[in-house]
Amino acid sequence: FFKQKTAYEIYQCDWSSDVCSSDLQKEIEHYGAQIDVREVGRVLEVGDGIAQVYGLSSVMAGEMVEFPSGVIGLAFNLEENSVGIIILGDYLGINEGDEVRSTGKLLSVQVGDAMLGRVVDPLGNPLDGKGPIASNKRRNVEVIATGVSERQPVCEPLQTGIKAIDAMTPVGRGQRELIIGDRKTGKTAIAIDAIINQKTSDVKCFYVAVGQKESTVAGVIEKLQESGAMDYTTVVVAGASAPAPLQYIAPYSGTAMAEEIMFNGGHALVVYDDLSKQAVAYRELSLLMRRPPGREAFPGDVFYCHSRLLERSAKLSDELGGGSITSLPIIETLEGEVSAYIPTNVISITDGQIYLQPELFFAGIKPAMNAGISVSRVGGAAQIKAMKKVAGGLRLDLAAFRELEAFAQMGTELDPETQGRLDRGYRMVELLKQGQYVPLDVVDEVLVIYAGTRGHLDKVPVDKVHDWEAKFITFMQDQKSEVRGELEEKMDLDDELAEKIDASIAEFHSQYGGSSDSGSAQAVAEPEAVAV
Repeated sequence: FFKQKTAYEIYQCDWSSDVCSSDLQKEIEHYGAQIDVREVGRVLEVGDGIAQVYGLSSVMAGEMVEFPSGVIGLAFNLEENSVGIIILGDYLGINEGDEVRSTGKLLSVQVGDAMLGRVVDPLGNPLDGKGPIASNKRRNVEVIATGVSERQPVCEPLQTGIKAIDAMTPVGRGQRELIIGDRKTGKTAIAIDAIINQKTSDVKCFYVAVGQKESTVAGVIEKLQESGAMDYTTVVVAGASAPAPLQYIAPYSGTAMAEEIMFNGGHALVVYDDLSKQAVAYRELSLLMRRPPGREAFPGDVFYCHSRLLERSAKLSDELGGGSITSLPIIETLEGEVSAYIPTNVISITDGQIYLQPELFFAGIKPAMNAGISVSRVGGAAQIKAMKKVAGGLRLDLAAFRELEAFAQMGTELDPETQGRLDRGYRMVELLKQGQYVPLDVVDEVLVIYAGTRGHLDKVPVDKVHDWEAKFITFMQDQKSEVRGELEEKMDLDDELAEKIDASIAEFHSQYGGSSDSGSAQAVAEPEAVAV
């Protein structure tokens, strides 16, 4: 009442008048006591994305604080006389002496179906120019992972659409499969193909770009839009120009969005591209906060930084809805150094790794997966029965082929049986090559690998293998749809179905020019002519 009056009006007010009395009476009757108690501190120093604040004696670890400019900070270091705050935004507008208010809340992010098809920053703010996100649901960015009793073993395949991976290092729903290799060896390409391949499944995808060039991220988004994958994908971007605190929390934000899908009985796939840059951002923050450095100057808890993130990927028990989060973390190595600190940490956390070798990549073998080092610790539990039967010995066959190839390079004369095994190995290597953005259906993968491992390609020239494969898939889809449909329905391979496939391949060979009619002498390529 008094705030609405000037001092002169109050002095001139006739307190005996009914008007003034009634106004005062009305204010007294409708007065509600609302006490807003917040702790307030002062900025001691600020710079490089962090601030030291004095006066927030009751602040919690991980609690959000608010600066006068509206920027949010996160309590990172609780020290004796001050609090170390990491600033989640532009720190240039914060000055020494500014007031800092605690919020009493943990950091949270918007979640829900409204996030699908959007490009957001780690705080959930849209970056795609499509307006605000219509979602009232929020989840804490940092939560404790589900316990052992709330999980079940990985038992359901997640098809990546990449022949070499689905055959030799299969990925299951709820699994964490590391993609590791030097820069420019096709790590992101594998992850994007896996996202595109979920178009016909019920899996929602989250691509978290940490420290990537924004032009690269824009290219990825464009490819996802062209293939129709953005309809079920959320892209979380903390680019190379983003402050280190945003790069640090980006993977946790993406996981929180995926957990909303998982805890509602759905399935999610999360790609972290890449965790090496997140570790570097965490190291930067820790060193600025004067935390003791350890190996390679990383803080001692960098393992916990990654383990508490990746442990949130799980296959929930049927009582909790059976939802899942599948993780494809990416780690970049330097000069193939797999035994470095961060790579060994993440390898020990994950359920297998896909190692991409630069020598294979530059030789034209894409994906450049080294079958000897790459492994899936879930194994056959993440494969359909048909794939398990046709690709069971493929890894050992390729390993034996590599040894045989090294022996053959010595110029020793080989017997016909050894030469035949060598020739089949060249054809299998060629068969497992796959272009980018063209994932295959798992039924087509089974048919193609079946033809290769059973020797149906032995007389096809090596440079004609890809042409043979494309025409064979079209032939099975168009002319032998009943055989392909039976395999798709059973997802298993019995003797009767195998005979039908053999007959179909024989019929295809009779139509396909330049296969068995070309003659074995002409068909067999010299080892020097093939890049392996």
